[in-house]
Amino acid sequence: MLRRWRFLTLLLVSLSMGMAFGHALELVPKMDYDAILYLTLHRTLYLLFGAPVGAAIEVGAVLGSIGLTVLARGHRAAWAFTVAGAACMVIAHVMWWVWVNPANGALAQMALDAAAPAWLHWRNQWEYTHLARFVLQFGGFAMLLLSVLADTPRQE
Repeated sequence: MLRRWRFLTLLLVSLSMGMAFGHALELVPKMDYDAILYLTLHRTLYLLFGAPVGAAIEVGAVLGSIGLTVLARGHRAAWAFTVAGAACMVIAHVMWWVWVNPANGALAQMALDAAAPAWLHWRNQWEYTHLARFVLQFGGFAMLLLSVLADTPRQE
């Protein structure tokens, strides 16, 4: 059961991290976009990042990571890595609710032809939170992968 759960969780975490990595790679060029281009792309590019595809992947990754902490309790070498990985995934998910979701709402309400004066604030909050989320998800993936390696017998 643990092996299957780890496999599924690592797949979901890697897919979730992949979406965050995409956002991180886009950050630098997007900071030069004017409001009209930024808001237009924000409304069209990220449709599948939310419900149902992206949301299901991220929720699955978070729940899978939490489930691993329960399943790996008896594996002393792996458990600390598992807990650290799950914590990274949970924190990254909480960050989405606290900073990304409000930015999504604010940006979606702005007129394309006359962006609100606060659009830069919301853009920066959205972009930099996604960068921080990628760093956390990368760390979470690395910790979960280390948990598997910690349980793998060494062969000379």
